[in-house]
Amino acid sequence: MRRRRAAVAAGFCASFLLGSVLNVLFAPGSEPPRPGQSPGPSPAPGPGRRGGRGELARQIRARYEEVQRYSRGGPGPGAGRPERRRLMDLAPGGPGLQRPRPPRARPLPDGAPGWPPAPGPGSPGPGPRLGCAALRNVSGAQYLGSGYTKAVYRVRLPGGAAVALKAVDFSGHDLGSCVREFGARRGCYRLAAHKLLKEMVLLERLRHPNVLQLYGYCYQDSEDIPDALTTITELGAPVEMIQLLQTSWEDRFRICLSLGRLLHHLAHSPLGSVTLLDFRPRQFVLVDGELKVTDLDDARVEETPCTGNADCILEFPARNFTLPCSAQGWCEAMNEKRNLYNAYRFFFTYLLPHSAPPSLRPLLDSIVNATGELTWGVDETLAQLEKVLHLYRSGQYLQNSTAGSQAEYQRLPDSTIPQEDYRCWPSYHHGSCLLSVFNLAEAVDICENHAQCQAFVVTNQTTWTGRQLVFFKTGWSHVVPDPSKTTYVRASG
Repeated sequence: MRRRRAAVAAGFCASFLLGSVLNVLFAPGSEPPRPGQSPGPSPAPGPGRRGGRGELARQIRARYEEVQRYSRGGPGPGAGRPERRRLMDLAPGGPGLQRPRPPRARPLPDGAPGWPPAPGPGSPGPGPRLGCAALRNVSGAQYLGSGYTKAVYRVRLPGGAAVALKAVDFSGHDLGSCVREFGARRGCYRLAAHKLLKEMVLLERLRHPNVLQLYGYCYQDSEDIPDALTTITELGAPVEMIQLLQTSWEDRFRICLSLGRLLHHLAHSPLGSVTLLDFRPRQFVLVDGELKVTDLDDARVEETPCTGNADCILEFPARNFTLPCSAQGWCEAMNEKRNLYNAYRFFFTYLLPHSAPPSLRPLLDSIVNATGELTWGVDETLAQLEKVLHLYRSGQYLQNSTAGSQAEYQRLPDSTIPQEDYRCWPSYHHGSCLLSVFNLAEAVDICENHAQCQAFVVTNQTTWTGRQLVFFKTGWSHVVPDPSKTTYVRASG
């Protein structure tokens, strides 16, 4: 602890918060391997179980081989040795990027591969990628959260862009339980770092609009500990289900559509069918309204082997499913079906049907029921979600729904009503009634169905589907000029 405080004081005297965060990110403990490289040595185990040294090496090798499997099949853009820099270089006015030292080959006892080897074919690398130099003089460091293995921080790069940094959580359960069992902190760090490395490789190999972008990574020394790994990724907002339930149906449908597209991609990925073993809302983030998976360290590609249908039971807290065992000895579509049912129980059942346009509800109910019973696969599920999008975006869902309105409204161009708001649900604005409409007829129909509505203001703003945003008002006693809006007031009589 004294050494850590001394390093922080030397390197981060200009910013206590930034120093604290980065000290956690790059604190001493051990070193992870690079993509395509095998893990390195571990000091002698402490008072762990008998044979702990060999068991820890076996686990490290198993995780290393898993990363190797995902790395094969061709690299991402470029390949090369990542940068390395010391912790104190992060301080404003620090000494700058240190010259990389040559690799130090140190064999790990009890059968684990040597450390550190050369980059392999799955290594992300150079191209237009952020490295250690991008982390110089970052600002606004903020702790976002942590899970079983990793901690996540938000920082602002010198150019102003905000990114997320991920590193092994030195206070996390994964590292702590390993140290208690094996007494080998550096080896345990390496074991945990393989999960971060696996996630980095999968983010690269599974590139998709609904997979978080990997911007780069940095291997750097921390005090006397070499090659600590930090990944640099796109920054997203956490998925808060209670808040989502209060948003518009259009935004909630976008999240479900994003998830459907993601699951289709995972089922047909270059690696094979990928399942998310830890499938919860906290494993996803929102980026500009799109849902993206961010946590891939518990993803799995291998299908479940079987000798009969009894080996293919898909278990969930509320119910189980038995899938067929194929002639090749694999449970058919188990990875895909696991993802789909989790999408149903965590997202679709809450976000899809509620407050949807009435004409779309039968189709939405079919999607929810079919995914809840696993009667559809991801292909059919996505096809039906895309059908809903087409009906909604094209306005076909409005057929015969607005034909009966006889109300007349006077058009007041280049004007707005600044006050006289009322609340409705769901609304894009909590203090007023702001909804999206396909056309003027739908705006009139909404106003006619709201007892408070006497006028509405059409803005020049649109949603992600191209629909216009409209404010609905209780009256028009105070109309003011606004060239970006058009006001419609109920005609007298």
